[in-house]
Amino acid sequence: MATCKIKKGDTVQVIAGRNKGKQGKVVSVDAKKGKVLVEGVNMLTKHTKPSAANPDGGITHQEGAIDLSNVMYVHNGKPTRVGFRVDGEKKVRIAKSTGDVID
Repeated sequence: MATCKIKKGDTVQVIAGRNKGKQGKVVSVDAKKGKVLVEGVNMLTKHTKPSAANPDGGITHQEGAIDLSNVMYVHNGKPTRVGFRVDGEKKVRIAKSTGDVID
């Protein structure tokens, strides 16, 4: 399987689906399933039973997973594709639009 181009903590923009155009920070990445959780995007309503952690139960809101193909990395305020380049002995991510090193 190819290396995942989006990492936890990246700012991404949704490019497809009902949340198209929204931006947020990546909370988690599931590379095996090809899904990401983005802060404040694809909010779901979950009805929870009372438990020790939440004695009242009730309705909670949480982020739902989005497919990796439906998000794009945001570099300098604009969405861009991500590529890889080898600098010395290190493999680094680059923004395709500008050629800048991301990390």
